[in-house]
Amino acid sequence: MLSLPPLSLYVHLPWCVRKCPYCDFNSHEGRGPLPFEAYVDALIADLDADLPLVWGRTIHSVFFGGGTPSLFPAAAIDRFLQAASARLRFAPGCEITLETNPGTAEHGRFEDYLRAGVNRVSFGVQSFDDGCLRRLGRIHDAGQAEAAIKLAQDAGIERLNLDLMYALPEQTLAMAEADIARAVALAPGHISHYQLTLEPNTLFAARPPAGVPDEDLAWDMQETCQQALAEAGYAQYEISAYARPGQPCAHNLNYWRFGDYLGVGAGAHGKISLPAGRLPPAPADEAARGPTDSAAPADRILRRSKIKHPTAFLAAAGRAAAIAEDRDIPPEQRPFEFMLNALRLTEGFDLGHFEARTGLPRAAIAAPLAEAQRQGWLAPEGADAATADRWRPTEAGLRFANDAIGLFLEDRFRR
Repeated sequence: MLSLPPLSLYVHLPWCVRKCPYCDFNSHEGRGPLPFEAYVDALIADLDADLPLVWGRTIHSVFFGGGTPSLFPAAAIDRFLQAASARLRFAPGCEITLETNPGTAEHGRFEDYLRAGVNRVSFGVQSFDDGCLRRLGRIHDAGQAEAAIKLAQDAGIERLNLDLMYALPEQTLAMAEADIARAVALAPGHISHYQLTLEPNTLFAARPPAGVPDEDLAWDMQETCQQALAEAGYAQYEISAYARPGQPCAHNLNYWRFGDYLGVGAGAHGKISLPAGRLPPAPADEAARGPTDSAAPADRILRRSKIKHPTAFLAAAGRAAAIAEDRDIPPEQRPFEFMLNALRLTEGFDLGHFEARTGLPRAAIAAPLAEAQRQGWLAPEGADAATADRWRPTEAGLRFANDAIGLFLEDRFRR
């Protein structure tokens, strides 16, 4: 039986100063004054249209992603959070994260964000090497990044994440190590460390940069930096995420644990569990209805995405036209969807947790689990695989996570 997992709220703010050549996110260069107030109105209308999916549920985390959310003034962030908290219950201590480009930091700005309710800031630093930053098309330099981080710390924001990338064009192992050392010296609670990938439909994919490290060097960078982070007190809890005690990202953990998240804004994605008896709403252009006692045909897991272009979204928000796609995850695809994120976590997963989040029996994945164990990618907690409830990825499983996840694809799935 499918049960309701924790619920998060993702808010997409789509504009940026300049589109980076490696970026495949829904981001759009701002040209002229940005319509902050109109966009917040659209976000609230979009939230209202989706509310019947989640009536009565509690928000455990909020994440403002982009684009560059820090382009938005604190007053706009505050107005949205006030509207959201008037419509949905926020859990005590609800984590509220704002992504920030160091090049947009200003004196007093973080104090204003803190007063608006933001309690966690994620800085897109990417590197502390000015040459690497130029090759990545970033608008800030290393000095600006360090100054922005210190502004946030001085403002009293205690939960900080620094995004760093490795395997960058012309980057050496020593340069990657130096990035980690400078990040650690700033003492954030969380560091994300991603390998650069040349994603389709990006400038880097169309015109690959010279000097990108090969896979062997990239692996050396990952291993060396992982060790340096461990020695500095940052425990790896996901393939690319490291945190000091009490500092893992609650929003991302909910995502990786196959939790639910409501997505509002241009191009936002959401995933909502609808156990039997909890009906989805009518289209937004009709009279919306909330959950009823009428039995639904079966448990459902809904993925909903919104239209991408900000101008089109502004015109359509609050109506069915704002929905780009509604797609149910059928039972045969749920093992893959669950493992797509669960196998990135060092903690692994419980079979009971799998049953609750997918509505499927644990026997459904017995065959791929056994194969993953045979390949050395997953290990049961305890000596007996037949009775083990918790499974964890091995070191090899984390390195070859895509191969391990592939065992749970629909065409391999046996019920």
